[in-house]
Amino acid sequence: MGADTGRRVKGLNRVALSLPAFSQDPLDAGFVQDPYPAYDRMRALGSLVFWQEYNMPCAVSFASANAILRDRRFGRMPLDPPPVAEHLAPFYAVEAHSMLELEPPRHTRLRSLVLRAFTSRRIAALAPEIEALSHQMIDQLPDGPFDLLTHFAQPLPVTIIARLLGVPESLAPDLLRWSNAMVGMYQAGRTRADEDRAIAATTEFVDFMRGYIAQRRQTPRDDLITHLINAEEAGDRLSTDEMISTCILLLNAGHEATVHSIGNATKTLLQTDHYGRAPISDALVEECLRFDPPLHLFARWAYDDIDVVGHVIPKGTQIACLLGAANRCPKHWDAPDSFDPTRSPKANLAFGAGLHFCLGAPLARLEIVHALNALVARLPGLKLAQTPLYADIYHFHGLKSLMVTAK
Repeated sequence: MGADTGRRVKGLNRVALSLPAFSQDPLDAGFVQDPYPAYDRMRALGSLVFWQEYNMPCAVSFASANAILRDRRFGRMPLDPPPVAEHLAPFYAVEAHSMLELEPPRHTRLRSLVLRAFTSRRIAALAPEIEALSHQMIDQLPDGPFDLLTHFAQPLPVTIIARLLGVPESLAPDLLRWSNAMVGMYQAGRTRADEDRAIAATTEFVDFMRGYIAQRRQTPRDDLITHLINAEEAGDRLSTDEMISTCILLLNAGHEATVHSIGNATKTLLQTDHYGRAPISDALVEECLRFDPPLHLFARWAYDDIDVVGHVIPKGTQIACLLGAANRCPKHWDAPDSFDPTRSPKANLAFGAGLHFCLGAPLARLEIVHALNALVARLPGLKLAQTPLYADIYHFHGLKSLMVTAK
């Protein structure tokens, strides 16, 4: 399964006995293409269920998932970390400095320092650049049917990340390759071959970043890496290893989510006949993220015996928040399986919630709105050329390809 799913913790059997059991192979082809009916069946059993294939309790309602994500008694770090296989050591050495995997006080310190470089002002200033790049990529689209993912949704965010970090845009294919390989560590059913690819990518990415950070210390520029080097709070600065992990996190978490979000949103607009008819507003983007989010499973560890919607989760238990299920909870939204861009704004969990709310969410939202605006403006006759298929990449949920025609 994913990076966390092989771990076994005390108290899990007590949870299993007190929760309704549910069986669903995450590698099943039908589930990969449309997991939402399975989520409905889970939710019919209760807000918390025990997913047998993951050997893990899961929060499937909005109320339960939101409560867990916002409760500081749940965290990303296990109380008793399992040993790391020797061949996976390079990957987990990066994870050891990633704020996504840390808890306070280290998380607080890291996030505070990173936010001094990755500011809302710096992100907002990227809007004209994202818009211009979107139109530039549309100018370069091939004639006839083409894959919107490979020609638009993938290169757009990776190019923006490259510019943000200050690395050469010519490195974008390598960044994309490294990202795709490394996130394979979180996918269900990963193999030793997947792990070997991830470790090779990790080693290449770390070696590049270490050398590039050393260059920026000698020749600073107006880029994120230089700002990370200079970020300081009360005399404290990021170490080189922390900067490397932060840059890798910004690429892997931010890029993957944005690619899937642009692809899923375009598919949704085309299939629901809203493409070109509904204005590309912030509300429409939020509805796209709610309706078909890019990440469907995010896990936490219980740091105490904790009551969640009437069920006690024992200390040391790992629990999954099914974001895709929570975003279609009928107790939180009316007609949750209907795509409605006029829906009244309400919080969704596409980018998580609480302490680990996605740092790159504002950038992702900015990229999605400008990408969709450019597509609708320049390609008003865009149509599906074939039925879109989702990739077998759960916990993520994104398309394998999106073949379209522009006329």
